[in-house]
Amino acid sequence: MLPAIDDIADNFELLDDWEERYRYLIELGRMMPDLPEADHVEANKVQGCASQVWLKMAPAGRGPGATVHFLGDSDAHIVRGLVALLVAMLSGRPAAEIAAADPLAFFDRLGLGQHLTPQRSNGLRSMVERIRGEAGRIAAA
Repeated sequence: MLPAIDDIADNFELLDDWEERYRYLIELGRMMPDLPEADHVEANKVQGCASQVWLKMAPAGRGPGATVHFLGDSDAHIVRGLVALLVAMLSGRPAAEIAAADPLAFFDRLGLGQHLTPQRSNGLRSMVERIRGEAGRIAAA
């Protein structure tokens, strides 16, 4: 099970160097529940990522107050850690809140924005756009 997002942020601040932070990010990916193999389908695949990334959204209800839970996976350890951060930050929140969220600001606060390769940064933006877009559609239903 993933720690709360505030605990994750506190842990990042305690780590002194980026090698330790990357190891922690990989560990977060390992803590994340597995996405069932049956959900590794094209419909759940995130386009725009250099590595393979899948996100499965599961709304409970309809409209802006619908709670949206999601799981994800990646074939790359660091990217799976980024998915875990997004899950810890956004999964289980109301659709309207997810659609309006700015996860990239949180990643920048952690210092991840300037320590990711351009390909990973593009992939992260693609994941965020996918999550916010689907949450927006759920909120509008």
